[in-house]
Amino acid sequence: MERNRYTRPMYLILFDCDGTLIDSQDTIVSGMEAAFSAVGLAPPPRAACLGIVGLSLEIAIDRLVGDAERHLVQEMADAYRASKIAERKAGGGQDPLYPGARAAIEMLHARDDVLLGVATGKAYRGVEHMVQVHDLHGRFVSVQTADRAPSKPHPGMILQAMEETGVRPQNTVMIGDTSYDMEMAKNAGVTGLGVSWGYHDRPLLTQAGAAVILEDFADLVPELGRRFGWHAEEVA
Repeated sequence: MERNRYTRPMYLILFDCDGTLIDSQDTIVSGMEAAFSAVGLAPPPRAACLGIVGLSLEIAIDRLVGDAERHLVQEMADAYRASKIAERKAGGGQDPLYPGARAAIEMLHARDDVLLGVATGKAYRGVEHMVQVHDLHGRFVSVQTADRAPSKPHPGMILQAMEETGVRPQNTVMIGDTSYDMEMAKNAGVTGLGVSWGYHDRPLLTQAGAAVILEDFADLVPELGRRFGWHAEEVA
């Protein structure tokens, strides 16, 4: 992979999960309700729960509870995780892929110059569940999660993915729906592409450094083709 000037460039395309690949808002909100109920607190509004999507769980809960209940964060995070484990054992937690996500993944996976990865605030177990539910085995060569790297917007997930794959920053793209994704991309020195169907609005994405905001998954491969100079027949 990019060992010398004669080799073909390799490209690394990293996806966020929640709000980008899968619509997990109901799962996240129910998890937060379980976390707050476990310590006798009223759960925050739905919009507040979705506003922290992308952060690692403890940091997300910390932002929601504030100073007065900060000592409860770990207990709440444990309750959140327990609720998700119970939900999966009961056959739930099967968050749907967004329309067009599978087609985009398959088109990119079929290219011999593209490597796909995940960089998410989920724990590794959550990504494994997503891959299992949607039969995405073998699609992602790099999986970066909140329990294996610092929370977004720290660049650690992207830096680790580039180190694993040997792909350079100029050939790496981070695709996400939150300002944390775009800030992480900027901090890592790579391009961030925002998506309009997730949990942060367009002004937040633009302010955080999104190079482009995609309106539909069908726009992704053509946008990458323009950015990397792929021939038209390669992005059809």
